[in-house]
Amino acid sequence: MHMAELARLLTPEGLRLLDALPRYTAGGGSAQVAALRKAGHPPELVSAVLTQARLREKAAAKFGPFADRLLYTPAGLEQATRLRVAALHAGRYRDAGVSRVADLGCGLGTDALAIAALGIAVTGVERDEVTAALASYNLAAFEGTEVVLGDAEGFDLAGYDGVYLDPARRTSGTSNTSRLTRPDDYSPSLDFAFSLAARLPTGVKLGPGLDRDLIPADAEAQWVSVDGQLVEMGLWFGALARDEVRRSALVLTADGAAELSAPADSPDAEVRELGAYLYEPDGALIRARLLGELAERLGAGMVSPGIAYLTGDELAPTPFATAFRVLEVLPASEAALKKELKRRDIGTLEIKKRGTDVDPAALRRRLALKGSVSATVVLTRVDGVHRALLVERVPTTS
Repeated sequence: MHMAELARLLTPEGLRLLDALPRYTAGGGSAQVAALRKAGHPPELVSAVLTQARLREKAAAKFGPFADRLLYTPAGLEQATRLRVAALHAGRYRDAGVSRVADLGCGLGTDALAIAALGIAVTGVERDEVTAALASYNLAAFEGTEVVLGDAEGFDLAGYDGVYLDPARRTSGTSNTSRLTRPDDYSPSLDFAFSLAARLPTGVKLGPGLDRDLIPADAEAQWVSVDGQLVEMGLWFGALARDEVRRSALVLTADGAAELSAPADSPDAEVRELGAYLYEPDGALIRARLLGELAERLGAGMVSPGIAYLTGDELAPTPFATAFRVLEVLPASEAALKKELKRRDIGTLEIKKRGTDVDPAALRRRLALKGSVSATVVLTRVDGVHRALLVERVPTTS
């Protein structure tokens, strides 16, 4: 989005037109453009409102019904924190007694919005002019909240008793950006974020795959998954970190929230023979290295060294893993596996794998199954040996 489009969008006419648009549907853009242009709306406004309509539809996955109250850029929406997760972040500042937060690199302001909703004063700092203007719009309803156009690392923190950072992990711009793979290229930098953490309560949102060697020893590291998708890793310092917690996995589903935490990485459980049930731990548990803690709760063991599947003889329902009933151990070779699946009239096959160099989509094409039965196969190592496990998913109970 360019400033000319933004200026048109933020007029009363532009905002009314955006709110009056029907819900965006893929493929209907050309007809909407033609209709809006025929009604006399200028090209910049037509482009701006249709872009926002498309982004609002995409944003519903992160913000639910609240999505239609915000404005976006493609890059800003990509990095924006889900509203449910942002609310949990905000709760840390409230519980720590923080009264004034600097959100350095605030993006579209979604984390600042959640903090402000708890009555905490927030100043967002954003270096991109368009993004800063949209953040100002998104935060306009909250008194004591402002957005400053500027560089986060040069912002004066006098008078602030808390800091939040969501470093940009994509190249600069509002669209057509690419992911940054080197933490040294993040903006603000990790070194800057960690230097602030030494003197102020600080929260830092990062990608879940961050090199664990970069995690400071005094930080609480929390990995978060939402509906089975691993979405972020947060580092919390000072009063924002919990006593005796250095590793935690937070799992959010439609049924609620569940968390497993520990003062350090937990040692892996011992390898045991394949039992009646196979457990696929949530990605947050795996990244947090809390598989040993989970295995102890389940009365389970590892299927093989270094493989993130657990197995046990008794079913122990848990929000931290998906349970499968092991039906049979099938031949691991592709030709023999194809023969066995065909014999069982299997035509629809879910393929899960860990510890084996297999492309499930390519394998599914080569198997060319045409039966009437659906099934799930897990390709993995069992006590170091490649195996194909025929399993069935155990229904979850709320």
